[in-house]
Amino acid sequence: MSETQDNSQPTVNRGLYWGAWVFAIALVVIAVYLGWRVTSVQAGPSDQTTVPVLPEPQQLTNVDLDLPQLSVPDKQAAIFRHTNLHTIIPTRPRQDPQDYTVDTGDSVFAIAKSFGLEPESVLWANYALLNDNPDQLSPEMSLKIPPTDGVLYEWEEGDTLQSVADRFEANIEDIIGWSGNKFDLTNPVVEVGSFVMLPGGHREFKQWIVPTIPRGRAGVSSSLYGSGTCPGGYEGAYGTGGFIWPADNHYLSGNDYWSGHLAIDIAAGSGARLYAADSGVVVFAGSALGGYGNMIMIDHGNGYQSLYAHLSSVGVSCGQSVLQGQVIGYAGNTGFSTGPHLHFEIRYLGGFINPWFVLPAP
Repeated sequence: MSETQDNSQPTVNRGLYWGAWVFAIALVVIAVYLGWRVTSVQAGPSDQTTVPVLPEPQQLTNVDLDLPQLSVPDKQAAIFRHTNLHTIIPTRPRQDPQDYTVDTGDSVFAIAKSFGLEPESVLWANYALLNDNPDQLSPEMSLKIPPTDGVLYEWEEGDTLQSVADRFEANIEDIIGWSGNKFDLTNPVVEVGSFVMLPGGHREFKQWIVPTIPRGRAGVSSSLYGSGTCPGGYEGAYGTGGFIWPADNHYLSGNDYWSGHLAIDIAAGSGARLYAADSGVVVFAGSALGGYGNMIMIDHGNGYQSLYAHLSSVGVSCGQSVLQGQVIGYAGNTGFSTGPHLHFEIRYLGGFINPWFVLPAP
C-alpha cells in the first residue's frame, strides 16, 4: 500500500506543472494577438476597415460681427444670431395720384410735407379748386396729391407732348419715362381728360394779394381791395427798425413762407390778442378781398409794412398811430382759412421778404 502512494505523487506534480505552462503560454498568445489587432487598426493595410481619426476642432471666431459667442463643451464654439421677425420692405415711390380730403387746420404746406412733396406741386395739381391761392383751402375739399414733385396735368384737346413740355418747362424724355404715366414707348398717345405727371415741371403762380399801401395818398379803391381800404395821406408814428412777434405763440400752425404763400401762419386761437410788430401808422383796417378776411396793414415809415390777416375783429382804424407791442386786433378764421391762426406778412419797398429774417428767434 505504501509503495503505490509513493508512485502517484510525482504524477500529480507533473500535471500541475504542465498545466501552469499551458495557461501561461495561452496568456502570452492572447496578449500578442491583442497587440497585433491594435497595430493593424492604427497602421494596418489599406484593404482592412479603419476608423478615421478626426482633426482637432478649431476655434471659430467672429469677423467684423458684434455677435455674442456661446461656450460649447470640447472647446467648440458657435455664432449666435438673433431672429428678426420683421421683413424689411423697400420703400417704393408712388406712381399714381392720391386723393386727400382736407381737414380742419390743414394747409397746403403741411399737406405737401406729409407726402414728402414741395407745396408748389400740390397747388399746381389742384388749380381748378384753389386757383393758385393756398388760402382757398377749405375743410372737406378733395385734393389730388401728385406722386412726385412737378406738375400733375389734365390733358386737354389739342395738347401734344412737345407743347405741354414747353409750357411747363419739362423734359419730354422724363414725361415718357415716368413709369406712372404708363406710356406705350412705341406710340405715346394721351387721351383727353387723363392726368399726366410732368416730373420737374413748373409754372408761375397767379398771386392773390393786397398790394402794399403807403401812408401817403395812394388813390386805392375799396372796390378793388375791400371795405377796409384807407384813403391815405397820414402822418404819425415811425418804426424802430426791429420787429417783435405779433402773437403770444412763436410757432406755426399752417403754411410756412414759400413761393405760393408769401407769409407765415402763426398759431393763434380764435380771440387771441395780436400785437403791432413795430410802431407805425394803420393804412388798412377791415375786410379785405382775396381771402384775407379781416385785415390790418401798418406802414412803419422806413420802407417796411406789416400785414395781419384772418382776424376775428379789428381793434384799430385808418390813420391811427400804433406803438410796437400794442394790441391791434384779435385772431380768427375769417376769409379763406381752415382754422384760426394769424397770417403774417412783412414787406419792404413793396416786395415780400420772409418774416423769419426779421423776427427774433422763437
